[in-house]
Amino acid sequence: MESDPLVADLLAIHPKPLTRIREVFALYLTMWLGGPNTYEQQFGHPRLRARHLPFIVTPVLKEQWMYCMRKAMFTHVSDKALANKLLASLNQLAEHMINKEE
Repeated sequence: MESDPLVADLLAIHPKPLTRIREVFALYLTMWLGGPNTYEQQFGHPRLRARHLPFIVTPVLKEQWMYCMRKAMFTHVSDKALANKLLASLNQLAEHMINKEE
């Protein structure tokens, strides 16, 4: 995300440095995928929509986020069918975060 000009708007709304948000997102994804619920133990119930309400999330930003997720998924997940299933679920999740139309 930091070096891809296609997601500059998405990068702009994230706090810098990105280290902390990466750590929290990794904890969330671990829980979301059925692993330990360390995220919930540290931060409480995800309530993702409520946590994202302070930020304007548009369909364009959602697509930029999904672009990043696709890049990461196809780089790190060798099973393409699994990657596509995960991306479909992430897309639904991202769609729910939209709180402002263009």
